[in-house]
Amino acid sequence: MAKLSDPLVVGRVIGDVVDAISPSVKMTVTFNSNKQVYNGHEFFPSLVTNRPKVEVHGGDMRSFFTLVMTDPDVPGPSDPYLKEHLHWIVTDIPGTTDATFGREVVNYERPRPNIGIHRFVFLLFKQKRRQTLMSTPSSRDLFSTRKFAEENELGLPVAAVYFNAQRETAARRR
Repeated sequence: MAKLSDPLVVGRVIGDVVDAISPSVKMTVTFNSNKQVYNGHEFFPSLVTNRPKVEVHGGDMRSFFTLVMTDPDVPGPSDPYLKEHLHWIVTDIPGTTDATFGREVVNYERPRPNIGIHRFVFLLFKQKRRQTLMSTPSSRDLFSTRKFAEENELGLPVAAVYFNAQRETAARRR
């Protein structure tokens, strides 16, 4: 059970996206080779246009992981009636490596928040074996991480991290 002070609880990732997390490996997410994601930190959308490096610290070369990146705040955080929007899925990532060693099932889509501050969540699931994912989402819209994990027998996420982003004005981009 997550503590109330856990940033994933405070940021409502646990609750809005998944019911719980069973942390057993460490995951680092880094944009532009030097901007590491920490829970709740803000990134400008112009900084996250290219896919990040996602490293799995744990497991071994015989264990495989699935990465899901999603936005639960679509179209806006005050009324997210289109949640979730899927941004990326990579499967078959061997332990102790990074997402480039996996199989990209849904290509990376850069964050483009329109209304308010959005959370962009990276979740890592441990697969039972290689190439176990049978169902791929038919759409990026109205995606459900819970349903995806259940359909593919992934269980609870073993690692998670999220960042916040909001629409940039022309002045902020300079």
